[in-house]
Amino acid sequence: MNTSAIRYPIELDAAAVQRVLPHRGDILFVQQVSVHAHDRYQGVACWSPDLSLLQGHFPGMPVVPGVLLVEAVAQVAGAGMLTGDATARRMGEDYVGLLAGIRKCSFKRPVLPGDRIDIAVEMRQMSEVAALATGMLHHEGEEVGSVEILVVNTPREAMLQQLARARETAR
Repeated sequence: MNTSAIRYPIELDAAAVQRVLPHRGDILFVQQVSVHAHDRYQGVACWSPDLSLLQGHFPGMPVVPGVLLVEAVAQVAGAGMLTGDATARRMGEDYVGLLAGIRKCSFKRPVLPGDRIDIAVEMRQMSEVAALATGMLHHEGEEVGSVEILVVNTPREAMLQQLARARETAR
């Protein structure tokens, strides 16, 4: 792929995010992503008050679980990389980006269902297939958390084989 063909910024609405990411249904949190450079992305995530998972966390006072905030950072990173990073684009559909590690994570205040969370992500390439994503999460200008995760592009075929072995072992 000719990397000079990538023109920034790249704007992804909800439909474009869905075309790029494999996530579907309630697990797709990111509604838009702006790719400002090969290593800088901004996204927006929101969780519906009707989401059944939130009704049990916690009854009468629903709070978005921290793990969903981490996943939202991973989704912004994934959509940004697949759209605006020449290395990830070159890999194409033969690879799947996976959350491989959480290095740092802190939350400053609870995120409530319906809160619009603005996520700024900066990427640092660690190897041909691994990148470190640092995400800052804000609601109405107030920092609600920060996350540092490792994203690894894994061959799709190898992942499918691992899933098949895991299913076989579970039987």
